[in-house]
Amino acid sequence: MNAPSRRRPRLSVVIGTVCFLAFLALLFYGVRQSGRGDREALPSPLIDKPAPDFTLPLLHEPGRLVTSKDLAGTPYVLNVWGSWCPECRVEHPVLTRFALTKRVRVLGYNLKDEPEDALRWLEQFGNPYMLVLADRDGRAAIDWGIYGAPETFLVDADGIVRWKHVGALDDAIINDELVPVLERLEDGK
Repeated sequence: MNAPSRRRPRLSVVIGTVCFLAFLALLFYGVRQSGRGDREALPSPLIDKPAPDFTLPLLHEPGRLVTSKDLAGTPYVLNVWGSWCPECRVEHPVLTRFALTKRVRVLGYNLKDEPEDALRWLEQFGNPYMLVLADRDGRAAIDWGIYGAPETFLVDADGIVRWKHVGALDDAIINDELVPVLERLEDGK
């Protein structure tokens, strides 16, 4: 009688396990790095180009449509947000303080949100916006190159996109990036 032999795992099982573990390690590394990366690394192709044409309803008056042409003549900051966006809540007090300076019109762009949720969110946290555009299905966002929230654009009086930031605004970003661009616009440069 033969002694019981230990079964060795098949080579294919070992290789499969090693590949799977390597894949998980790579995935984990990628997820960790994406949280640290510079979200501005992909510059907007809209910088120094006309803002996309759009026609969107107002969140507070869904029967009233606003077009890109309606906004011409005065610069504006367009802030993309949603009640579903945790980072929007982080940037909201910063944006509110900036809007109170009345240095430039601050418009809200509510992305892929239920109107009731968006209105409730503004009721809870305050409404810093001169008006809020509602892009419920996200179709107009495609033309803007918006892929999430928060994102913020500065559009000059001629309708040209002059600045974009992806991610939550903070005081340093406003003071070090947005304000200098606004100053150049005010100086006519």
